[in-house]
Amino acid sequence: MTAITVQLDDDLADLLRRLAASQQRSETDIVREALAAYVQTARPLPRGMGKYHSGQGDVSEKARDILRQAVKEGQWP
Repeated sequence: MTAITVQLDDDLADLLRRLAASQQRSETDIVREALAAYVQTARPLPRGMGKYHSGQGDVSEKARDILRQAVKEGQWP
């Protein structure tokens, strides 16, 4: 198994500790389960995203709007 270090702010770390104690589970188990759930729901980027140069300098600033429009038009996913 690969070890990964995650840095949390103090408030989040305290919440994680209390949750682990209340469920009698390790913090590692809770983080592993949460991460597994997250990656299963993450959508892949549209094909070609980031692969081509659009000639527009503000694409990253408008990425959400561009993706919303693609979803509306049935182009993604």
